[in-house]
Amino acid sequence: MPLLLLDLDNTLLDRDGPFRAWGEAFLAGIGAPPADIDWLLSVDADGLTDRWDVADAIRDRYGLRVPSIDLVDELHDGVMAKTRLDPLVACALRIADDAGWVPVVVTNGVVRQQEAKIRRTGLDRYVADWVISEEAGVSKPNPRIFALAAQRVRMPLRGAWVVGDSPEADIGGASAAGLPSVWLHRGRRWSDTRFAPTRTVDGLIAAVATVLAG
Repeated sequence: MPLLLLDLDNTLLDRDGPFRAWGEAFLAGIGAPPADIDWLLSVDADGLTDRWDVADAIRDRYGLRVPSIDLVDELHDGVMAKTRLDPLVACALRIADDAGWVPVVVTNGVVRQQEAKIRRTGLDRYVADWVISEEAGVSKPNPRIFALAAQRVRMPLRGAWVVGDSPEADIGGASAAGLPSVWLHRGRRWSDTRFAPTRTVDGLIAAVATVLAG
C-alpha cells in the first residue's frame, strides 16, 4: 500500500478561482476599478505572499482604515466560502484508495486555514490524514515533511509519489526526498534546471491516472 502525497492548494482544491472571485467582489465593494484585480493577483503571487502582507498592501493602496487583521479574516472567510471540492477529484481519490494507494495531504500554510479547507469541503473523507507545515515545524521543499507524513499514517516513505503544482515546494521537495513526482503544470512550462518532475499533467485527475498506470 504505497503513499500518495498530495499538495492542497491548486492541486486538490482550486485556490486561484476562489481567490479571484473574492478579489473581484472585494474590489467592487470598495469602489476600486475592475482592472485592479490584476494588481491584487500579482500581490498575492498565487498564494505565496503572506496574507498579512497582502492585507497591508490593500490598506496602503486604497487608504483603508480597517485593521489588517480584519482584512486577513475577510480574505480567509471569503475565499473559503467559495472553495469547493470537485466531485471528479473526490472520485479520483476514491479510485486511488480502492487501488491500494493511501492519499495524504502535505501542505504548507497555517493550520487553522488549511485544516478548515480540508474539513469544510469534505476532503477529509477522501484522505487518510494531512500534515500542515505550521504544525509540523517544517515546510516543503524540506524532505522531512514527507517523512513526517509517512510517520503520521505509520507507513514507509519508500514507494510514495508526490503530486503538486509548485515546482520548488512539491517537485523540488520530491527530488530532495528521492521520490517520483507528478507536476500539475496549470498552463506553465517547466523551466527549473536543478530537477524535473517524473511526469507532467494538467490536473489532479490525470495525475492520479498517471500514478496508477506507473
